[in-house]
Amino acid sequence: MDVLGDKWSIIIVRDIFNGNTTFGDFLGSPERISTTVLTSRLEFLKSHQIIDSVPDLRDKKVKRYYLTDKGIDLFPVMYEMFYWSMRNFNTGLILRPDGFAARLQIDSDKKGDKGMSPDQIINEAQKKYLKIRSSILN
Repeated sequence: MDVLGDKWSIIIVRDIFNGNTTFGDFLGSPERISTTVLTSRLEFLKSHQIIDSVPDLRDKKVKRYYLTDKGIDLFPVMYEMFYWSMRNFNTGLILRPDGFAARLQIDSDKKGDKGMSPDQIINEAQKKYLKIRSSILN
């Protein structure tokens, strides 16, 4: 709980799962995190090896953040928190409705895969994110 026990850490991890990679991307979240808090949380998550960063290939001044393997392992937790929130509060408080887990569910509904188990959804989400991370690192 010490690492992800605050709202901002969860939101940053959620946003990275959703494909946001830069400081500016995070500032654009609807939750409106302050630059001071964002800087602090990014450093904290980095120090706990949940995220890491690389310089952008086009602009070396810009850092692109990504989830480490330890960060990717959080997806099942994020998924369960999102669906717990949906079941108990009828809202996506943890992952916004257009967020990664919700988008996966919508995508699977379009394919007619409504019968996907939570483990399958989580596995697919992690594979999808690994492709995103690969594009950041290469």
